[in-house]
Amino acid sequence: MSEATPTVEVAAGLIVRDGKILIAQRLSNAHLGGLWEFPGGKRQPDESFEACLIREVMEELGLTIAVDEQVASAEYHDAGGRVQLRFYRCTVLAGEPRPIECEACRWVAPTEIAAYPFPPADLPLVHQIASGQQIIA
Repeated sequence: MSEATPTVEVAAGLIVRDGKILIAQRLSNAHLGGLWEFPGGKRQPDESFEACLIREVMEELGLTIAVDEQVASAEYHDAGGRVQLRFYRCTVLAGEPRPIECEACRWVAPTEIAAYPFPPADLPLVHQIASGQQIIA
């Protein structure tokens, strides 16, 4: 990869309630459309990862969240460039999730999460959660 390869920085949330994790299905006409993901999105210039995550979750799902600690990170390269992801544990402060800028959203148990197709960059974390590691506690 050359230095000119664009890097996209993404904040994603492990939004947990009653032992379940909120996942969202990407819009079918989007890059990696139809796959499931942890809610979040691209960081704007001069925006913190936490502020990005709060904004994106409100835009995509209509939820007000609190962003807690970072629990994982990942990097992924594809034809479009490099994606750097930071995953944060989050708590719902207000609202019920609804699919505003996604196809669907769903609360899933850790034991169910591996049944959903995720983008490659999310898979290590999905497998950690599915194996029962205490990332979401």
